[in-house]
Amino acid sequence: MRTISDLGFAVPDILIPQEGTDLKKWAVIACDQYTSEPEYWENCEKEAGDAPSTLNLVLPEVYLNTDKETEKLGSIARTAQRYLDEGILRSLGTGFILTDRSTDLHPSRRGLMAAIDLEGYSFEPGNKNICRATEGTVLSRIPPRVRIRANSPLELPHIMILIDDPEGITIEKAFDMAEAAGIAPLYDTDLMLGSGHITGTFIPDGSEIADSIINGLEALKAANSDGLLFLVGDGNHSLASAKAHWENVRQGLSEEERLNHPARYALAEIVNIHDKGLDFEPIHRVVFNISSGEFIAKATEFFKDSGVEINGTEDGSQSFTVVSEGEADVTIKLSNPPHSLAVGSVQMMIDALGLECDYIHGEDSVRKLATEGNTGILVPAIRKDTFFGTVEKEGVFPRKTFSMGEAFEKRFYLEAKKIG
Repeated sequence: MRTISDLGFAVPDILIPQEGTDLKKWAVIACDQYTSEPEYWENCEKEAGDAPSTLNLVLPEVYLNTDKETEKLGSIARTAQRYLDEGILRSLGTGFILTDRSTDLHPSRRGLMAAIDLEGYSFEPGNKNICRATEGTVLSRIPPRVRIRANSPLELPHIMILIDDPEGITIEKAFDMAEAAGIAPLYDTDLMLGSGHITGTFIPDGSEIADSIINGLEALKAANSDGLLFLVGDGNHSLASAKAHWENVRQGLSEEERLNHPARYALAEIVNIHDKGLDFEPIHRVVFNISSGEFIAKATEFFKDSGVEINGTEDGSQSFTVVSEGEADVTIKLSNPPHSLAVGSVQMMIDALGLECDYIHGEDSVRKLATEGNTGILVPAIRKDTFFGTVEKEGVFPRKTFSMGEAFEKRFYLEAKKIG
């Protein structure tokens, strides 16, 4: 591993399965997906069978607070050590992996496997670190993941880190260089349960392509006066857990030992926010036990100092739409909003008034739930060109602001790194 401290990351020593491993059985989706669908994870178990699989190295959150959680926590570390001892996982040496994921929705989403320096990451609102969270962290979700890290010699990431690279000088340039050099993929496999396909191309440290990647990141950092380079797109709680584990480990280390300890660096996939294969879907709200008329009346009062206008025509205003069964949609516009995002203004009202709400993906689902006595609130999607600027201004997004693509498009566990 080679650390690049001024960029808050390292070129990692990545582990992948030995040749001949069935990667379709090896790779499984992020543990925080399908949390209300145990049948999905049962199908994963059937698909993997007795073959080596990352399913044996992670704790799907569907099993939290069940007997299976205890069982999995007890077996993960033993299985990880066995995979190392038996050579099921092998080292590539220091370098990057360029990933390319395709699904039925998008033909390509390109990424870069690297390691984030946890000393440069913070999830505290308002921090000015080089790597920052994009949403509030729910601390209760961290302990189970820290327990896994505390006992296992390995980490497997579903973390996706965003960079703001509109000109494509980092990841896209590296892909062009690799293609021009005729570098063959390291792996090339379908993913289980209809989740598409992924290829990975190894880029050794010290190569011209690796140097180009580092130069690209240096240029992106230099262009941002706020000192921001990385934002956590997916896997915020996994990165927060890695940070918590590192804080525990570092207490027993000397200053010299802390510099290159493997637990200090968390493996992650870096993705350009401007990649065409990366969609930001809005997460809407449904408010219960309140009619649309009552909600609009309360909104009119709550936003009275925010230039509120009902079904107004003022251009440039922030707006959200109130929907309810049997009623015409109503647009609420704010010319002087209390938050830079419509979803933030809405959430401020919901929190301040103590309204009961749920967070819903998809307009159709909102309209189905907005039956008599309940009210749906449709919020606009976040614009990619304002994403980083919003974090710089607001600190973090309101909870449940956006989703990066559909569930089956989330990152699969495939690569690993030693942490102990």
